[in-house]
Amino acid sequence: MAGHSKWANIKHQKAAVDKKRGKVWTKLIREITVAAREGKTSDPNAYPRLRLAVAKALGANMPKDTIEKACKRGAGELGADNYTDVTYEGYGPGGIAVLVETSTDNLNRTVAEVRHAFSKNGGNLGTNGSVAYMFKNLGVMSFAAGVNEDALMEAALEAGASDVLTEEDGTIEVITTPEDFAAVQTALVDAGFTPDSSEVTMRADNLTEITDLEIAEKLLKMIDLLEDLDDVQEVYSNADISESVMTALAAE
Repeated sequence: MAGHSKWANIKHQKAAVDKKRGKVWTKLIREITVAAREGKTSDPNAYPRLRLAVAKALGANMPKDTIEKACKRGAGELGADNYTDVTYEGYGPGGIAVLVETSTDNLNRTVAEVRHAFSKNGGNLGTNGSVAYMFKNLGVMSFAAGVNEDALMEAALEAGASDVLTEEDGTIEVITTPEDFAAVQTALVDAGFTPDSSEVTMRADNLTEITDLEIAEKLLKMIDLLEDLDDVQEVYSNADISESVMTALAAE
């Protein structure tokens, strides 16, 4: 059950992702809208994906009335927005596998912008299925160092968690299936274990270490460009940038 994980490497190392609150809220509103439409309800308690989207919005300090309007709009109670979820796949510099989740009302615009972000930084957009098989959809809850590991592990596994991972720095991750995420999180909070962060995300089965400074720079620029697009919700990769390269990048 215990081990060292580098899954969050690139996500936690990038300090510049989504700095602007307005852009974060725009993405979250779209996520809520799509989830409400998919679940055909404006009630977060009635549909797991909507409940998760609302929880993320509350975590980003979005006003409750804004959240409620997005829920109702998605459910068609205020006039629905015609957003569609599309996932793009491709390869970044150094052959790094990249998944790009989008929510869009204009497919032609979105694919053109995503393709430009790839090609501008030495990557290329692939076909459906080209890299998706390398990733798994997981629920992840992170807990600070110092938490009672044995008690947390017992509570998590009893609640239905798939795995519990202990990092080298003492932090702990609880892994679930997407379907069990909400139930496990609720059970852990009820047991006195509130995660520092929690999300349903995509993780690669195997990571590719990057030791070349130029490749790392291009990859980070590409990911920044993708994440800055209004239609892009999330960007995932199988990159594991070495500590020496990250140190060199930080010194520039």
